[in-house]
Amino acid sequence: MIDQAKELLRKAQLKARHDLSPKQRVIASERVCNRLVELVKTKKPKAAHCFIPMGNEIDTKPFIEYCLFKSITVVSPKTLKNKRLKHLVLSDLNSIESGVFGTVYPSGNIEFSGELDLIIVPGLAFDNDGGRLGYGGGYYDTFLSDYSNALKVGVGFNKQLVDKVPLEEHDVRLDSVFLG
Repeated sequence: MIDQAKELLRKAQLKARHDLSPKQRVIASERVCNRLVELVKTKKPKAAHCFIPMGNEIDTKPFIEYCLFKSITVVSPKTLKNKRLKHLVLSDLNSIESGVFGTVYPSGNIEFSGELDLIIVPGLAFDNDGGRLGYGGGYYDTFLSDYSNALKVGVGFNKQLVDKVPLEEHDVRLDSVFLG
């Protein structure tokens, strides 16, 4: 029953995100990135994990550029088989490669092995209790469960806020959600 509810919500959220105008996407992305920059100024992380946006996701590139400029180690995921992510150090947004499912990841093969202070998480839907609905592969839930001490922040568009995300036992709640 939860799987069916999740799939219906996924379809609705993909459509809602698709229906946003380019101007709405730019404005929302700026708002979210500004909040993330303020968070970094306050929390002063040494290492931040952030996805490189694909398709019509929130554009996190200005936030990534800010972190690189401030000499914060930026780590981005490469999607692998078996619901796993490989965490690669990103040194430049011009040095990226295309991966599976339309993803992009850092070129080279410098794998990050330290502690992450901050993890920026994409999603299709979020609720005010830190619930998150992803794309259905379970990649982030597996990853987030290994980093319980890191601050986990979901990012998206205002339209992605729902009353309640249907969660299962393995789903990891986020500490905060920044929507624009």
